[in-house]
Amino acid sequence: MFSDFMSSIDGIGIYPVISLLMFFTVFVGVGVYLFTANKEEMNNMAMMPLDKNFDEKTNERENENE
Repeated sequence: MFSDFMSSIDGIGIYPVISLLMFFTVFVGVGVYLFTANKEEMNNMAMMPLDKNFDEKTNERENENE
């Protein structure tokens, strides 16, 4: 029943193509970002929840001597 309803709509075949292109574009964009991102900055961001000297308000490390 549902497939009969969907097949009666003109031009419905373009929607799967558009959704595939959108998915592929986002997937490639994220991949490019990950391969070109600064690895040191990514490691610093990954360690923020575990760092006791990290100040959440300023997003910087506090001086360890204080």
